[in-house]
Amino acid sequence: QVQLVESGGGLVQAGGSLRLSCAASGRTFSIYTMGWFRQAPGKEREFVAGISWSGGSTNYADSVKGRFTISKDNSKDTVYLQMNSLKPEDTAVYYCACSPFPRARQQSDFSTWGPGTQVTVSS
Repeated sequence: QVQLVESGGGLVQAGGSLRLSCAASGRTFSIYTMGWFRQAPGKEREFVAGISWSGGSTNYADSVKGRFTISKDNSKDTVYLQMNSLKPEDTAVYYCACSPFPRARQQSDFSTWGPGTQVTVSS
């Protein structure tokens, strides 16, 4: 089993920045892709960004390209999501998840999820 714990959410003004962290523990050798998803009130959960466990490959949703950066600290088994130029529409609960598949983006490909962290962007 893999355990995931997110941190770093909070309240920020539009145009500001936040960095989310996701610490992985347990059977991390089974992970191929780490991903960030988000779910806004009344909306479906959506893919935000993904990174290979090695950290060598990343991919992003079009809505966050150029503003968000996903990265990984291999020494800490921790994945980060640096969010810049935040907009009110980025307000959501952000979830970290892991997948045994390469370049996974579909929710069904991710087998373990963290509890989520709230990000609120005020206008």
